[in-house]
Amino acid sequence: MASMPTRTPLHLELKVLHQHPTPFMAMTRIINPRSNVFVGKLSSRSSRCSFVKRASNSDGFPAEASPKPSDVGVIKGNASSGPGYVGLFVRMLGLDNDPLDREQAVVTLWKYSQGGKDCIDGIVRFPGCINLVVSLLKSDSMTTCEAAAGLLRTISSVSIHRDVVIECGAVEEIVGLLCKSCLTSEVKEQSLGALWNLSTDEKVAVKIAKSDFLPMLVKFLDDEEIKVKEGAGGVLANLALTPSNHSNLVEAGVIPKLASLLKTKDDGFKVIRKGAKTTLLELCKDEYFRILVTEEGLVRVPLVGAAAYKAFKPVSYSWPSLPDGTEIRKNSRPSRYGASELLLGLNVRDNFNLSEAKMNAMIGRSQQQFLVRIGAIELEDGRKVHSDSSQRQQYTLLPWIDGVARLVLILGLEDVSAISRAAYSIADAATNEHMRISFKEAGAVRLLVQLLDHSNEGIKEAVALALDRLSNSSEVRQTIDAEGVLSPLINILKSKNTSLSLLEKVVNILSRIFDPGKDVKQKNKAINGSSEVVLTNVHSSDKIQGSGKQLDTFLQPDLTTREMIDSGVLARFVETFKISSPDLQVKIVSILDYVVTSELHVTALIEAGIASGLDAVFEQGSSNVVEDDDDSKLEEDIVKAEEIGLAIAAASRLLSKLLDFEQFRRGIDSKSFVFKLRNILRSNIPLHAKEWAAACLVKLEAHFGSLADLGQRIDMEVTLYETIPRLVEQIRTSAFDESQEAAAQELYEVVASRGQMECSRAIATCGGIFPLVKLIDEGHALEASLAILYNLSMDSENHPAIIAAGAVPILKRIVLTKGPQWTRALHLLRTLPT
Repeated sequence: MASMPTRTPLHLELKVLHQHPTPFMAMTRIINPRSNVFVGKLSSRSSRCSFVKRASNSDGFPAEASPKPSDVGVIKGNASSGPGYVGLFVRMLGLDNDPLDREQAVVTLWKYSQGGKDCIDGIVRFPGCINLVVSLLKSDSMTTCEAAAGLLRTISSVSIHRDVVIECGAVEEIVGLLCKSCLTSEVKEQSLGALWNLSTDEKVAVKIAKSDFLPMLVKFLDDEEIKVKEGAGGVLANLALTPSNHSNLVEAGVIPKLASLLKTKDDGFKVIRKGAKTTLLELCKDEYFRILVTEEGLVRVPLVGAAAYKAFKPVSYSWPSLPDGTEIRKNSRPSRYGASELLLGLNVRDNFNLSEAKMNAMIGRSQQQFLVRIGAIELEDGRKVHSDSSQRQQYTLLPWIDGVARLVLILGLEDVSAISRAAYSIADAATNEHMRISFKEAGAVRLLVQLLDHSNEGIKEAVALALDRLSNSSEVRQTIDAEGVLSPLINILKSKNTSLSLLEKVVNILSRIFDPGKDVKQKNKAINGSSEVVLTNVHSSDKIQGSGKQLDTFLQPDLTTREMIDSGVLARFVETFKISSPDLQVKIVSILDYVVTSELHVTALIEAGIASGLDAVFEQGSSNVVEDDDDSKLEEDIVKAEEIGLAIAAASRLLSKLLDFEQFRRGIDSKSFVFKLRNILRSNIPLHAKEWAAACLVKLEAHFGSLADLGQRIDMEVTLYETIPRLVEQIRTSAFDESQEAAAQELYEVVASRGQMECSRAIATCGGIFPLVKLIDEGHALEASLAILYNLSMDSENHPAIIAAGAVPILKRIVLTKGPQWTRALHLLRTLPT
C-alpha cells in the first residue's frame, strides 16, 4: 500500500517564503496596512518565476528599490497550480496558530482582497475561511479586528458571497464588536462598512432594526469621524428600505439626527447627506412620519425635470414686490426682465425692515428663481438629477425656506403633473402654523385659488386639499377668503361631475369659512365700538350677544349666500348630506347653519329636501337601539359611536333652528322625527348627543303637543334616557365635591317627581349604584344619596349590586356612630339581606 503524502509543516513553508520572497509577499509590504487603496494596479499577467529569479536584498524585496505596479503579480491559486500562497495565509488564520501570525495573515488577505473580484474569489474558495475570519472579530487586538471586519466588508461587497458571510454569523459578531467600548475609529469604519453591505439583505435589515443595537447604530451618527457617520448612515438607509422597520427607526430617534446632517453644508458630508436623504425620503412615504420630518424644518419637494421649468418666465417691466403680490418700491424705471426684483430679494435683509416671515419668503423666491435662470434648479451636490418618464415620482428634501419657495414656483408652471404634485406636497407640509404662514407669505394662496378654475380634475383635487390644510390657520383662512375662493368653490359644487372626494374637500373649506363659532377674536376686531361679544351654544339655537346692528351685519350672509341659493348648491349639499360620512355631515351642517337666517333661505332648504336629509342622519343613530330586556347587547365601537353622536348633535341643532319657522313645521312628519329621536335616546351614542336630541324632542312637543299614540310621554323619555344618565355620569366623573352633591340632589328630585320605580330602574341600568355608595362613604350629599339608594333597595334585583358596592359596612358605621342621617341608613340596612 502506497504511503499517504505528508503535508509540509506551516513553519517550514514560512521559512521557504522568507528565503524566496514571492510577489504575494512583496505585495503585502508595499501596501500601507492602514490604507484601503493599492499603491498600484495589480497585473494578473506577470509571471511568478520572473520575481523569484531576481536577486533579493536583505529586506526580501527584489533588487530594484521597489517593484513597479505593472510588474506585481498575483497568485491565482487554481487547481492546476496547487493551493498557492493564498491557501497558506488562510491556514495561518487557524485557531491553533499564534495570534500575531493570525493577525498578519488576516491583514495580508484583507489587502489582497482589494485587488478585485478574482482575488476575493481566490480567498472564498477555501472552505472554512470566512468562519476563521469571523472568529477574529473577538480578538483583543484592534488591528486584527479592523482587518477581519475590513476583509468581511470586501468579501460581502460581492453579492454572490454575501449569503455565505451571513450564514457564518458575521452579522452577530460585528454587532457584538460594535457594542464594545473604546473602539478605534478604523474598527468602527470597517465594521459599519461590512454591515452596510450585509444589510442589503432584507432579513438582516429586519434583524438589526428589531435588535437592541439600533439605538447604538443611531448614536454612531454623532461620531467625530466622517467615515463612521457614513457607515452608520448607509446601514440606516438600507434598513429604511423595509417599511416594517420604519416605526423602530423613528422610535430610535433617527429623524432629528438625519435631518441635522442633511442640512449640513460641508463638502465632506456629501455621502452622509445622500444616505440621510435616502432614509428620510423612505420614512416620508408614511404620512405620520412625513409630519415628523417637516417638523425638523425639511419639506418634501417633487422633482419635475428641467423641461418643466422652461415655462417659467419673469414678469417684464414689473415693480419689485413681495411674494404675496404687495409692491414695496417703485423706481422711475422698472426692470425689463425682473432683475431688480431678483437682486432686491437676495439683499432684502439689508434694504427693508420686514417681518421675518416676509424676508424668508423673498429670500427663498429669489434663490429659486436664480437657480431656474442659470439652469441649476435640480442640481444636488453638483450633479444633475434626471426626472425622465420612469422617474416621475421622485422627490427631494429641501430646507423649509427653499422648499416653500420651490413649491410655489412649481405652481406657476404649465406642467399638469408638476402642479398637481406640488399642491399635494403643500398639503403635506402644512402641518403647523409656522408652515401655513410661510406658504401664505410666499404667495401660495393666490396661485392655489386661481388653480381651482383649472380644467384638469386632478389639479382641482390636489389644490383643494392644499387649501383645506392651509385653512386650518385663521390668518391664512382670511387670506383665502379675501382672494375670492368662494366663487370657484361654488362653481365646483354646481358641477354634477364633481367627485365625492373633491366635494368633501370643498365642504371642509366652506365649513371653516362659514362656521359662525370660529375666530371670535377676529370678529371682535371687525365690530367697532363693541365692548363684548359672547357666543354661547344652547339647545335651541346659537345665540349671539353683542352690539346689535353691527354684529348682525357682520354675520349676515352676503351675495355669495344668495348665489348658493339661486344656483342649486343647497340641493347638492342636501344630497351629499344624505349619503356622506358622519364627519362630513357635521361640516355640511355648519355651512347650513350659516344659511338658516331668514325665511327665504329656509324655503330654499325645504325645496332642497332638508327634512329627508335630517331624517337620514337620525336613522343611523336610531338603528342601534337597546331594548330594556336585551341582556345580550353588543358594545359598539367607541370611535364610530362618537362620530355618529357628533353628526346627530349637529343635525339636532339644525332641526331646532328650523322648527322656529312656520313653513318648515307645516311640511314635516313630526311623528317620524319624534320616533327616531326617542330611539336615539335609547341608543348607546355619547351623552352629549343625547342632550341635543332631548332638546329637540322638547321643542317638538312644544310645537306639536303630546303624541300619545307613540307611547310614553316625551318628557319622561328625556328623563329616563338623557337626564338620569347625565347626572349619574356627573357623580361618577366630576372632580369637584360641589358638582357631585348638586348632581345627587338633582337626581333625588327627579326620582321624587317623575316616578320612583321607573327612575330607580334607569339609575341601576346606567350603573348609578356604585358611585352613590362611594358618595355616601365620602360623606357627601348623604340625605339625597341615602334616599335614592333606599328606593333602589325596594327592588330585590338591586340587592347584589348594593352589597357588592360595599354599602353594608358603610351603613353600619353610620348607624353605630349615630352620624348624620343614621336613621335613613338603618332603614336601608333593614331592607338588605344582611
